[in-house]
Formats: sequence, structure tokens, C-alpha cells
Amino acid sequence: MNKVFLIGRLTRDPELRYTSNNTPVATFSLAVNRNYSNQNGEREADFINIVVWRKQAENVKNYIKQGSQIAIDGRIQTRSYDGEDGKKRYITEVIADNVQFLDTKSNNNTSNYNNSSNEVSYQTPESFSQQPISTDVTSDPFADFGSSIEISDDELPF
Repeated sequence: MNKVFLIGRLTRDPELRYTSNNTPVATFSLAVNRNYSNQNGEREADFINIVVWRKQAENVKNYIKQGSQIAIDGRIQTRSYDGEDGKKRYITEVIADNVQFLDTKSNNNTSNYNNSSNEVSYQTPESFSQQPISTDVTSDPFADFGSSIEISDDELPF
């Protein structure tokens, strides 16, 4: 099984190109933080090359830029080519099946895109519920339960 899930930030703006049969392909690099610190106490990151095809490639180019946070799932692929010096070069990259934009539209002018449904969905502040949020900290949410709550040690889960 060859499956990859990554969350990170773009290190540069996506580059969009078209193949000879006019199929869009976008490439970019994703910085993914490591879960641990080095000997100096600094967090390190891995920089992973990502390739996105077709309509999803055009959406990536149009809606995300350097610094945008995204989640991708896809597969690892290796390929090789002969360099100008005649030496064989190997490239390992992730071919993204799905790209999900994690920044809000107001923060980064991005959207969510799911390759399997071929739809772009936007979330704007107007689409959220207009119900007012209560911030009254003086009211007691447990007032209806009586003056005290009896709990024995046997009822605690820890």
C-alpha cells in the first residue's frame, strides 16, 4: 500500500504548467514540521515536493500561495532522468490525490477542494450560524442541579 497524508505550509507559490495534450499540472514544495526537536532544541521541517494534476492543479494555482497551510493525501512516486552532465538523477515526490486548503478564505483567500467530487466550496463568515454566543460568566450553568453534587471515588474513571 502506498498512501501518504501530510499537513504543512507551502514554501513557494505553486507553478502551473500544461502537458503536450493540454493537461494542467502544478508543482510546489510543502514544509512539514517534525514531531521532535534537534539537539539545540529547535524544531526542524522536511521539505517535500508535491505534484497535483488536472482541475485540482488549476485550483491550487488560483487559491493558495507561499505560506498557505494545506493537507494532502496521495502516494509517493520516484522517477529518474539523465542530467545535463550525463548522470542519472532520481526524484521522489508525492502525487496528491486530494488537496484540502486549511487557511480560511479571509486569511488567505483560499477554499476547500476535494478531487473526488470535483467541486470547490467556500466558507465565508456569512455562512456561519448567526446565533449570538453568550459570554455571561456570572450565570451558573449547574444551578438546576442543586447546591452540591455528590460523587464517590468509585464513579471516577481514573
